[in-house]
Amino acid sequence: MRNKQSWETREWQRPLHVVIVGGGVMGAATAWFLAREHGVRVTVIERDASYAQASSALSVCAIRQQFSTAINIRISQDSLAFYRSISTELAVGDESPNIGLVEPGYLYLAATEGGATLLREQHALQKQHAVHTALLSPAGLAERYPWLTTSDLVLGSLGLSTASSGEGWFDGYAALQAFRRGAISAGVSFVEDDAIDFVVDAHDGPSTVRAVHTARGQSVEADAVVIAAGAWSARVADKLGVLLPVHARKRDVFAFEADVDLRDAPLLIDPSGVWFRPEVQQGRFLCGSPPRGDDIDDVPLDQVDRGLFDDVIWPVLAARVPAFDALRVTSSWAGYYEMNSFDHNGLVGQLAPYTNAYTGCGFSGHGLQQAPAVGRGLAELIATGEYLTLDLSPLRVDRIAEGRPLLEKNVI
Repeated sequence: MRNKQSWETREWQRPLHVVIVGGGVMGAATAWFLAREHGVRVTVIERDASYAQASSALSVCAIRQQFSTAINIRISQDSLAFYRSISTELAVGDESPNIGLVEPGYLYLAATEGGATLLREQHALQKQHAVHTALLSPAGLAERYPWLTTSDLVLGSLGLSTASSGEGWFDGYAALQAFRRGAISAGVSFVEDDAIDFVVDAHDGPSTVRAVHTARGQSVEADAVVIAAGAWSARVADKLGVLLPVHARKRDVFAFEADVDLRDAPLLIDPSGVWFRPEVQQGRFLCGSPPRGDDIDDVPLDQVDRGLFDDVIWPVLAARVPAFDALRVTSSWAGYYEMNSFDHNGLVGQLAPYTNAYTGCGFSGHGLQQAPAVGRGLAELIATGEYLTLDLSPLRVDRIAEGRPLLEKNVI
């Protein structure tokens, strides 16, 4: 696979030093691949080394292949293969990371013929890419999951774990720390600071970024820069005069307990948008749903919408799983989706009009699961000028200016 994603034609010059703004999982993964696979010197600038508000630390961290676009399916397959072998891939000395990956599947439910048609269309696409999903009738659902209310359903789509595909969840913070430790072991420098401006050479044609200025007064010279600042990527790109439609959109997560053993249950997505999945401990679960009302930017993370659970989530849970009629909420928190409002897909690649500026952001809730494949692809593009393993050009940033959205129908 060789696909050159460059908006101009020029002789490629391998960068000696890459500066990555953002040390979450996407930035850390890109740094690791650059250093480990390409021998490039990398500095990562991360404003908060505690990752207190980072999506990488606050996500429920699931992975799936039940997408409606081929590129998202391929990225997820490649990333799953990496996560399955992360204990060896990112081992440092005698320390092998454990991200607790489990693969009980995703179960999408449809309550209308329109919803069932969409599941069938996606099933056909997924089958073309060796994704194994089972389409289950209401009777099939009831037989497989006797705890599930199926009387109002038309169809269900369950992701199955095979050599080429699998769906489930993992510890996202552990994955972030594994990439970070691996990158440091490979020679990457992590600097706790805030990138506030760039030094740019502007010519009649394309421009070049020469350095990154930080809040603590550093000027870090760079042969290439990467913006991987998650929900804050648009603010960083604005310093380059680049507009990215990436917004910090809050999502609330609730933990609850119920007197039922569903540890083998999949991550279930109700037709209403409410979802839940079991935890490792018997009778413990996580759940959430889309927000009520308008999806507003930058809502503080300490403002968890408690009424969302009482008014929206609990009634749906109790109707779908009668055993959830009596449950106890034990905790809750909020994290940001780095929402790409243009088409809810990642923005990956070069940032025009710069010859050496790149981004990996806007993944709209599936960044953690896509980090290995995207990090590897970005590293290839930066170090060689081409995608060598998986062609990520469908996610190119230029599709915004072209008015050509890559629409993903299967967003939760």
